[in-house]
Amino acid sequence: MLVRALLILLATASAVAAQDVFVLGEIHDNPDHHRVQAGWVAEVAPAALVFEMLTPAQAAAAADVSRDDADALGTALGWAETGWPDFALYHPIFAAAPGAAIHGAALGRDAIRRAMAEGAAAIVDPALLRPLDGPTREALAREQAEAHCDALPEAMLPGMVEAQRARDAAFAAATLRALDETGGPVVLITGTGHARTDRGVPAVIAHVRPEVEVFALGQFEALPGGDVPFDAVSVSPPPEREDPCAAFR
Repeated sequence: MLVRALLILLATASAVAAQDVFVLGEIHDNPDHHRVQAGWVAEVAPAALVFEMLTPAQAAAAADVSRDDADALGTALGWAETGWPDFALYHPIFAAAPGAAIHGAALGRDAIRRAMAEGAAAIVDPALLRPLDGPTREALAREQAEAHCDALPEAMLPGMVEAQRARDAAFAAATLRALDETGGPVVLITGTGHARTDRGVPAVIAHVRPEVEVFALGQFEALPGGDVPFDAVSVSPPPEREDPCAAFR
């Protein structure tokens, strides 16, 4: 199941088997991360797949398209227009669960802009927003700064934090809808930051639906230090890529 990856399982096998929801994190352009996700999906055999990368409308447009036909599926999803890495990286995940319903969780650009300007509660159900203490808000702001190569003006960081909170809430809501509609299990494909059990999608689900059992996988390109807020961690080598910070210089 794991290709060129080191998996550290922090939960028992029986606990993993009992989950309603699997939140599988990734670094978006790492091919090994998608192979790992496809392996998990094949093992879980979910009733529904939820993607951070797709809007509900995109997901619905591909409902009747064969998962085996990568070109037709990518075209139906409008993947080339999304700005995400090449569909060839993601297609094995779809193919690993040919009978699963596809759900989209993405928020539109206008909604994200509004969240940044007015706060996450302006675009998502406030019940989905866990209160943030000062240290957690500061940690989220640091993550956003680092993710953007410390090139963002300080004044932008609070809005970026609100956008992240809105995405976590929207992804959780879409995942819970998929669970209610299908009975589960459900797999959410998302970035590793959204898969954190302390403040990502699993934390939102625990806040609003504590009875739902959630398993969280974080994927990295180097072994993380200290305590890791995941049920399992997978480490794969980084692909060759251009310096992501070059655009900010």
